[in-house]
Amino acid sequence: MINNNIIKRYTVCFVMLLFFVLTFSNTVFAQQSLKSLSDDIAQISETVGPAVVNIDVVRYVETSPFNSRFSDPFFERFFEQFEEFRRRIPQKGAGSGFIVDTEGHILTNEHVVHNAEEIKITLSDGREFIGEVVGSDITSDMAIVKIDANELPVAELGDSDSLRVGEIVIAIGNPYGLEKTVTMGVVSAKGRNISAGSEGQEYRNLIQTDTAINPGNSGGPLLNTDGEVVGINTAIIPYAQGIGFAIPVNVAKRNLDDLITLGKVRRSWLGVYIQQVTPEIAEQFDLEEAEGVLVGDVIEDSPAEEAGLARGDVIIAVNKVSVNTPQELQDTIRALEIGEEAELTVKRNGEESIFVVEIAEMPSDEVVETKEKVFSEQTGIKVEEVTPDIAREANLPWVRGLVIVDVIPGSSADDMGIRSGDIILEANRKEISSIPEWEEIIKNLETGDTLLLLVFRDRHTYYVPVKIEELE
Repeated sequence: MINNNIIKRYTVCFVMLLFFVLTFSNTVFAQQSLKSLSDDIAQISETVGPAVVNIDVVRYVETSPFNSRFSDPFFERFFEQFEEFRRRIPQKGAGSGFIVDTEGHILTNEHVVHNAEEIKITLSDGREFIGEVVGSDITSDMAIVKIDANELPVAELGDSDSLRVGEIVIAIGNPYGLEKTVTMGVVSAKGRNISAGSEGQEYRNLIQTDTAINPGNSGGPLLNTDGEVVGINTAIIPYAQGIGFAIPVNVAKRNLDDLITLGKVRRSWLGVYIQQVTPEIAEQFDLEEAEGVLVGDVIEDSPAEEAGLARGDVIIAVNKVSVNTPQELQDTIRALEIGEEAELTVKRNGEESIFVVEIAEMPSDEVVETKEKVFSEQTGIKVEEVTPDIAREANLPWVRGLVIVDVIPGSSADDMGIRSGDIILEANRKEISSIPEWEEIIKNLETGDTLLLLVFRDRHTYYVPVKIEELE
């Protein structure tokens, strides 16, 4: 009979041996995996690197030697007449880009080449070319620079929609002038909307990554582990640590032909000013729930006007697909082809109707913004009747309505963005043009009620729900 102690010793030895074998195997497997990943990244750098270019630009700024000495506007205007004293000072900038076809078209950020008078493109092999901007689009921050060269290495464009959060990505560019820099990270998030730049430009649906993206990286490619371009890097938040952004390459793929052949991006256009349907607005428009997107104004001669849409309509679906935010509506419209007909499901006065709209191209001189407001629980405004002078100054087409002359700090009107000079055309869906009409509506409101205002500003109208509450 085998001794139990011997069995125990053999069992312990076997377990320890198995532990060491598994540990060794896992270590070897991990080392092999890291080596494989390292080799893949090095291979991607070697393969795609030749298609990445360095972009050096020069902009010129006019200055006057008197500006620093005379801050008074009178003296500035006086010395402006002496043109011979004005100087053009060069300002240098740098960025990255990548070649998208063998004919020498390079994709980069618009802000990299904005107002550039001189553009030098340097390839990875050291060759230098003079570049020319043949197409640009501020809204998407993309531009095409053309160089006179053929048979160039081309970066392969991938599918940014298939990216997953946590997926490894690689950036190649020239941060701070350091050529051919490769950095690695992961996709931190998708669908980011960021306001950045000196004018607060709204960048939408960006890819967020912790891959190091710095000035000079802008315009370079963000790559997946297959070596495909999935984004265009854009350094829009200075000094950010571990927060970089890239424009999805699928946006670029939709716009490339327009940028190359037309020099601009054509956008599908409906022609309405829109805003979020809040519970307060839903109540005023007799909606069962806060759904859809409210039309605050309809642009003259737009597809929306021709189709019969009107202020106060609530768009709840496009081609039978529900839309519940201004951005959803805008994204849906922009995904349609110019000239294509769209079926809009609209609620008007409690009734649901179908409107067929032929999508047009957005006019280049028309800036269509989303009118979204956040409202608080207080209200407080003072009004006066509109006079011909007030109407003329406010570009109001008619002499009617009430002009806001004061807004109480901390009130609902103040918090939601109402300001002096705004014109109230309607209160609770009723046209008003006199103080008695205003007072007749106000006196019937109680604390907790909502006052729905139709406000005219900058030649357009939008709805504002104001919560009535006693002010201290």
